[in-house]
Amino acid sequence: MTNTKATARQGADNASEAQNVLPTDAALLPVAAGLLWRANRGDDPAAWLAVALPAVSTAVGGDYAALASAVAGRWSVVAEVGTARSLPVELLADVLDRESARAQSHWVATPLAPRSAQAEVFVVHLPPTTDVHKALVAVEQLAPVLHQALAAVRQRANDQNRLRRLEAILEIANQWNQTRELEPLLVQMAEAATRLLRADRASIFLWDRPNHTLVGRPALGIPGGELRIPDDRGVVGQVIQSGEPRRVDAALEPDAIDHRVDAQLRYQTRTLLCVPLHGRCGELFGAFELINKQPSRELTAPGGFTVEDEEALVELAAHAAVALENAQDRRQLLSTNRQIAEAAAEKVRLIGESPPIEALRSIIRRVADTDLAVLILGENGTGKEVVAQSIHYLSHRRDQPFIAVNCAAIPETLAESELFGHEKGAFTDAREARQGKFELAAGGTLFLDEIGDLTFGGQGKLLRVLEEKVLVRVGGSTPIHTDARLLAATNQNLAEMVRAKKFREDLYFRLNVVTLDLPPLRERGNDVLLLAESFLSDFCKRARRKTPPLTAAARKRLLEHAWPGNVRELRNLMERLAYLSTAERIEAEDLAFILSPRGQAASAADYSRSLADATARFQNEYIRRLIEQCGGNMSLAATRLGLHRSNLYRKMHQLGMDAPE
Repeated sequence: MTNTKATARQGADNASEAQNVLPTDAALLPVAAGLLWRANRGDDPAAWLAVALPAVSTAVGGDYAALASAVAGRWSVVAEVGTARSLPVELLADVLDRESARAQSHWVATPLAPRSAQAEVFVVHLPPTTDVHKALVAVEQLAPVLHQALAAVRQRANDQNRLRRLEAILEIANQWNQTRELEPLLVQMAEAATRLLRADRASIFLWDRPNHTLVGRPALGIPGGELRIPDDRGVVGQVIQSGEPRRVDAALEPDAIDHRVDAQLRYQTRTLLCVPLHGRCGELFGAFELINKQPSRELTAPGGFTVEDEEALVELAAHAAVALENAQDRRQLLSTNRQIAEAAAEKVRLIGESPPIEALRSIIRRVADTDLAVLILGENGTGKEVVAQSIHYLSHRRDQPFIAVNCAAIPETLAESELFGHEKGAFTDAREARQGKFELAAGGTLFLDEIGDLTFGGQGKLLRVLEEKVLVRVGGSTPIHTDARLLAATNQNLAEMVRAKKFREDLYFRLNVVTLDLPPLRERGNDVLLLAESFLSDFCKRARRKTPPLTAAARKRLLEHAWPGNVRELRNLMERLAYLSTAERIEAEDLAFILSPRGQAASAADYSRSLADATARFQNEYIRRLIEQCGGNMSLAATRLGLHRSNLYRKMHQLGMDAPE
């Protein structure tokens, strides 16, 4: 514990460089470490706070804790634990003004981060027996930990939402491009925008410039579904006149909303987002409007639509403008799609310089722009989905959707509906027609992960679609052509499954046109260091700290580790180091508390043994681990070792090992 405190104090002396947030009170270190550790694995701010607030409240000695946020002088509770209480508003305001922790009666509070635009305050109510001064010190020391951990969770959630939105916009734009009639297209646009950005309503306003009128469609509650208003009225009029997006919260800007339109619609607008529609030559011809942001589990500043929502609607509006201006002219639409595809492609990186990875890149480049089926093999955590995405974004299909499906997560009863879609009334819960993954991936790539876990019946239907390029929805009779390219992946031995009658032989040969066998990380040599430095740099940027270098001993330690979890294990290791390590460099000792004890024992050298003993020890450990990775399947383990099953048993007997029952 003394060493931990010394490390924390050393980091505090250089906070501007190391961004150390660990408390100096040794009793609070376990709580702080737990908060950071959970933050490194979380991507749901609400779920993380539901665990973090009770831990901090208990450490402080409180019976109620809350994270409160102020917007335009109004306080709201972001998250709370304990019996609900009225917030001490004066104390919260005083804390923000002074930018320091304060106590008042049985309350202690501190800003989550000084000079933060979010204006968030952490506040705790104390029982009468609690030492107020001690609680104030504890709250003040834990606040920076809360801030950094919550920022990391929020950033991860935002990154995932951003990528999901980019992929969703590609799918939406592809559907719009297939619609030729204006009225159905407007309805599709409104429905897609409300679904993507979780709004209550949406309308597209087209500008009738000669008559100074905006025509909004679809307009719910208006006869004919069409709303006509002057082009200088309300938020939409402001967007038309300025050509700039607008976000409005009626609680903060009560006069910004045109209540005459609300009265006409018999509706109450609380929040609103509106962006302009520009033609291919730059002229402004309309606006895209969303009304009333729906509640979400995500923790964002109160007030409705966010900056991220605005960015997404601007991107969506670019597609909408092209489709509306000329549904048959695809050049501008594809150009916008390409920009989105390039943004998504930047997140996909195949890092490494080892011969196996260079050979893998060469094969990917050769097969990417073909329509050949590709089977990607490799252990868990080797990056099979990254390889699939690389193939997609290097192909001519990069502007079209990339749809990933985890076959192991599809219930047997829903496999056919999930892949091929269903018609309304096809089964009990089929309340409306739904496209399957093959239709959603039209023109793009369908990636079936864990293909070995697909049900036997689903395998037969999949084979038929691959052979005939035609599918029929569940409960339907209309053949639907599909041109989606198929990529599949598994960590299982499909050949062995074929022999065991657990996988269809004809489907195996149909999928196995091109096979990419991903090497485990332990066979990639210095790629371990390249990946480690890349991951560490990325996570340190998120943690807002300088990237600490790896010492020679630490690099040697990384190279010696067996990496049973492959790249995923290495990535998680670097993520934890970025947030939990406070030193200016990463030493070998810093890795010891993270790498599994089993991994330490396997990689630590014992020079007191003879070469024969050391070799036997290594073989014993290697065989035992491989059998564990194969789930106790001795035949599979023997195949991977290049041995016959009987020879494997004989080798284990020679090493004094017990064979699994």
